[in-house]
Order: sequence, then structure tokens, then C-alpha cells
Amino acid sequence: MSLLVTGSIGIDTVKTPYGYSENCVGGSAIHFSMAASFFSPVRFVGVVGEDCPFALQEIFEGRDVDLGGLEFRQGSKTFRWNGSYEGDMNEAKTDAVELNVLAENPPEVPDSFKDSDYVFLANTAPALQMQLLDQLARPKFVAADTMNHWIITAQDDLKLLLDRINMLVLNEGEAKLLTGQKNLMSAAQNILDLGPKVVIIKKGEYGSMMVNSDGDCFILPGFPTSVVIDPTGAGDSFAGAMMGYLAKAGAVDVISLRKAIGYGTVVSSFTISDFSIHGIKAITMDDIEERFDTLKKVTQF
Repeated sequence: MSLLVTGSIGIDTVKTPYGYSENCVGGSAIHFSMAASFFSPVRFVGVVGEDCPFALQEIFEGRDVDLGGLEFRQGSKTFRWNGSYEGDMNEAKTDAVELNVLAENPPEVPDSFKDSDYVFLANTAPALQMQLLDQLARPKFVAADTMNHWIITAQDDLKLLLDRINMLVLNEGEAKLLTGQKNLMSAAQNILDLGPKVVIIKKGEYGSMMVNSDGDCFILPGFPTSVVIDPTGAGDSFAGAMMGYLAKAGAVDVISLRKAIGYGTVVSSFTISDFSIHGIKAITMDDIEERFDTLKKVTQF
């Protein structure tokens, strides 16, 4: 099944207790596509400004990522994010952000992409996510990500979006902020009441929780890793591997969702092992399968 992602392409500067990476490639669509391409061909929709220092064709060389939806916008600047991590590194501190092209109109979806079956609307303004969704024909399954900023500043638009998608992916703090609930099960149920059939709540190093409208619940811990170099993009690569597997399987039943979450957990564990995309770019499908088998063994009882 075809998989389309639309999201940010960023110039990141990241500081962690393990070092400093300046002006490196980042953005939700980048990390998502890197992860998803292990499982399924990816249709990439995004926009950069004329200052973009990266050749995305080279970044995705050897991967099944169709960049036909990549727009180079003259007179605009690429999205930039400066962030830092301290302590347990479970949460990023945004030190500076320049929305640039992300504050403008969304990119056009090519005609050849409009029949996409599986769609992921990576984190951006809910109004823009809906504009992109409006350009598609009849996707079978639509998932979206969001963040605190949009929950606070654009909650009405976000609730309109939630009524149009099948699955929402967000972190623990965002779920509590959106619903006003302190209990995650209550928060998940409140989100399901807003429209999605599935909600996945990410809990950083503690893993993730999936709840669906059929009453199924699945909780999986994070993969046990001893060193975290840079958590940036871990959530996007989690979503990428998960959606890539679902598109490959052509199904979104509870068994497929559980396995997809397992692959998302494993792939994100490689992302955090280095800055930018270096951790995930250095691995093979054999590495993923080996770690997936390990995760199954350590979570069985």
C-alpha cells in the first residue's frame, strides 16, 4: 500500500550532554521517511527555502523515498530549530525556532501522490494539516502528530482535524494537556471521543501505550539502551517505522498495530544513538530484526 508523509524539513542545532551538532539535517518528514523506508516505499511532501544546505536526493540515496513532492521555495527560508537536552533527556528544551516556510502555505501534493492509501500528517499547524488532507483523494488510513504549541494556540482547529483522522500520535504531556486528564487511560478515552479510532501515547524512555475504540489496550516499554546521544527525531522515526509496517501489512487490526509499535520502538532506539539521522542511517533491516527479536524476548513473561 502507498504511504505518504508530509511534514517539516529542518536545519537543526542540538546540544546534549554528549555534544553539540550545529546546522544538521532534521525535521519530522526526514526522520519519518528514513524509518518508514525500511518497510514501505514513501511518498515525501515537504518544502524548503532557498537557503537549504542539504541535498535530500543524496540523503535518501539508496532508499525508496519519492521526492516528487519536495518544493524549493524561492524567496523563503527553511525551518530552523535550536534545542537542548539535560538530565534524563526525556524532553527537549526549545532554545530558538524560526518557522519560516512552515508559516506559509503548505506545499502542493503532486497528482501522482493524491491516491495514497496511508497518510501521515507530521507535526505542524492543524489548519495546514487539514489543507494537505484536502488535497488527497480517499486515503484508507490517516494518522497525525501534534504538539503542545498547537494544543494551546490552535485547539479548535486541532479538534476539527481529530474528527477527520483515524489515529493520533502524541506524547504523555500533550495527551494530558489536550484532555485535562491526569490519568493516561482517561486521557486516551477522551481523545477517542474526539474522533480518532486509535490513539498512541508516547512515554519517552518508558515506551508507549495504544488504545483503540474497540476497547483494546497495548503497552510496550522502550527498548533497553544504555546510552542516549540525541533523542531528536525519535518520535518521528517511531511513527515512520510504525506507519511503514502498517502500509506494508495493508491492515490496521490490533495484531498489526502491536507489531507496528514494536518496530517503531526498535527503530527509534537506533535514532537516539547518534546526532541527527546518523544513528538510523547506519543500520540495516537485519539490525532492526535482531533488536525486534530481543524486544520480544525481554517483554515476554
